[in-house]
Amino acid sequence: MNQLETGEAPEASHGRSDLQKELAEVLRQRAAISAVLRAIANSPHDLQPIFDTILDNAVHLCRAEWGNCRLAEETGFRLVAYKPDPAASEWVPPMLQEHGSSVGRLFGSKSPVHIPDLATYLELNSAGEAEQELTSKLGVRTALHIPMLRNDELIGSLSLGRPRIEPFTEKEIELVTDFAAQATIALEITRRERQLREQQMQLAHTNRLVTMGELSASITHEVKQPIAAARNNVIAALNFLRRNPPDLQEVTEALAAAVEDADRVDAIVGRMRALMQKASPRLDSVDMNEALQEVIELTRGEALKNGVSVESQLAKGLPIIACDRVQLQQVVLNLILNALQAMGAVSEGARQVIITTRQIELNDLYVGVQDTGPGLSPETLSRVFEPFYTTKPNGMGMGLTICRSIVEAHGGRLWVSACQPRGALFQFAIPARPS
Repeated sequence: MNQLETGEAPEASHGRSDLQKELAEVLRQRAAISAVLRAIANSPHDLQPIFDTILDNAVHLCRAEWGNCRLAEETGFRLVAYKPDPAASEWVPPMLQEHGSSVGRLFGSKSPVHIPDLATYLELNSAGEAEQELTSKLGVRTALHIPMLRNDELIGSLSLGRPRIEPFTEKEIELVTDFAAQATIALEITRRERQLREQQMQLAHTNRLVTMGELSASITHEVKQPIAAARNNVIAALNFLRRNPPDLQEVTEALAAAVEDADRVDAIVGRMRALMQKASPRLDSVDMNEALQEVIELTRGEALKNGVSVESQLAKGLPIIACDRVQLQQVVLNLILNALQAMGAVSEGARQVIITTRQIELNDLYVGVQDTGPGLSPETLSRVFEPFYTTKPNGMGMGLTICRSIVEAHGGRLWVSACQPRGALFQFAIPARPS
C-alpha cells in the first residue's frame, strides 16, 4: 500500500511504531513493579518471595536467561535469589562473594556494568582460576550487573546473563535499571518497616521481663503458698493412711486438695511463662474477661503487699475477639502495676483499683483501670505517653509508650483522664472483631 492509499508518510508511520514500542516497554515495567508490590503485600513476614519476584521480573524485562540477586553486607555480597538457565546444569553459585574478588568488585559498582563477553573480560582483568572456573560452571557469556541503590547507598546487585555472546541493548539496560531503582525503594521500605517491628517486639519483650522482675517477690509468695498447702495436704493424707483402719475418705479429700494446690502453682507458672516468652505477634481467640482475670491473679500478691483492694466489674456476654493475647495482657499488667504503685503516695482514704470491661452495642470493646491514687498533674496528663517521660524515680519512661503502640497495632486507642476527687482512669478500646 503506497502513501496515496494510506494518506500517511513513512516517517509518521515509523514514529507511531516507536511510540507503541515505548508504551509497551512502560507497561511491561509497570507490570513488573506491580508484581513486586503484590509480593510485598502477600508476604508479611518473609522476604524471600520478594527477592524471587524482583529477580524474575528483571530477567523477563531484559530478556535474559539467567540471573541472581545479592544483598550487600560487611563481608561481601550474599546470594538471596537465583534463577538458573534452564539449559544449564543445576550448579548453584557461592552464597557469598567477597568484596575483594574480581566478581565482588563487579557487584560493588554503583553504575551498570555491561560485559558483552565475560570470558574475555575475566582474562583481561587477570581473574584467578577459581573465578574463571566459576564463570564456566555458570554457563554465562554475556553479563549485565545492575546496582540496587537507595540515596546513593549500595543495597545490593542484580546480575543478569545470556549463555551466548549477545550484548544487551541500550533500551534493555535502561529498562531494567529503572526497574531496579523502583524495586530497591520498595524493598528497602519493607525491610526498614520489618526491622522496626522486630525492634518494637524486642522492646515489648524487654518491658515484660522488667515488669515480671518487679513482680518476682510477690509471685514467689503466691507460689510458695499453694506449695506449702499441697505439702500439708499430702502429710495429712499419710496420717489418715496410718490409722487403723485407714480413713480412705479423708485420704481422698486431702489428696484432691493437694492436686488443686498443684494446679494453682501450674497456672501461676504458666501465666508467667506466657508473658516472658519472646514470640512473633499472633492472632488468638481471646475471652477478654478471662485474659484479665489471669493478670489480676498474677498481681494479687503485689496488691496485698501494698494494701490495695482490687475490684473487677466485668461485663457479661462480651464477644470472643481476635487479638494477640499476650500483648494485651502486657498492656493490662502495666496499667495495673502503675495503679498499684500510685497508691504508695496515699496515706488517707481507700486504696482501690477498679478494673472494668464493657461494650457499646457492636462497636469497640473497652477496658478500664482506675485507681484512687494522687492522680496526674496537667503536665503529666499531656505527656504521660511520651517516650522516656516518667514520674518514677527509677522508671524508664517506656511502659506506657509500648502499651499505646500495642493497642494501636490492634487498631485501637489508649488514653487517660483524671478522676474526682482523686486518681486516674486509663482506658483502651479495640475493635470488637469476632475471632
